[in-house]
Amino acid sequence: MIKKHFFILFVIIFCKLNLFAQDYDEAPAWGGGADQYRFSPGFSLGYVSNSYKIVKSTNWRAPFFDPVSNKFVTSQLNTITSSSLPGFSLGFIARYSLTPNIESRFTPSLIFADKQIIYTYVDVTQNVTKQVQTTTFDFPISIKLKSDRVGNFRGYVVGGLKYSLAIGKGNSNDSNDLNPLDKQLKNNLGYASYDFGFGCDIYFEYFKLSPEIKLSNSFGNILSQDNTAYSSPLSKLFLHTFTISLYFE
Repeated sequence: MIKKHFFILFVIIFCKLNLFAQDYDEAPAWGGGADQYRFSPGFSLGYVSNSYKIVKSTNWRAPFFDPVSNKFVTSQLNTITSSSLPGFSLGFIARYSLTPNIESRFTPSLIFADKQIIYTYVDVTQNVTKQVQTTTFDFPISIKLKSDRVGNFRGYVVGGLKYSLAIGKGNSNDSNDLNPLDKQLKNNLGYASYDFGFGCDIYFEYFKLSPEIKLSNSFGNILSQDNTAYSSPLSKLFLHTFTISLYFE
């Protein structure tokens, strides 16, 4: 629901700016000279929402048998689902112009966004939500295809690849003495993704602002399988990320 509201707001702003850009009576803003050079730096702020695409194991409903305590510690599973969690990002941008309408971008960012999976059991007292609490460094490289500038506005689409490196506690090792139902669900420390999106460049006198919506999906399985009560029912996890960013150059 949050993503839908942000998307509608973005489209409204996009359309209004497009109408404003039709006014040719005033000289176009300089934009701080961001487009006057092949290279320009900047920074970004963003809203991030993560969720998992879940691939279950063949016998995912089966109660979990803990070899340490030598007994079943869960009842039969009913469902395994993932819901979105909000977060935010802080980053930098390094832009290099290849042609007047094509540029390459390197946008390293620090991402503060958790992920979660919800397990429901036949014994409802065992229902639990497991969060993967991580902070990640993202290293995206992308190509930006821009329209011609109309007044103080131009639209664009963007796509590329990124590598994410987790640095949060969600990947720490659990003690063997820990209660099996208290153990964490873990992801791989590093994983690659592809992303694509669209946005617009808005030129002001001293800087250029670029609102952008982007979707990202991990290439492969990011589940770190350690045969716990929460990883055993899962075969694979793929990460889906929705991002709304503001780039300032």
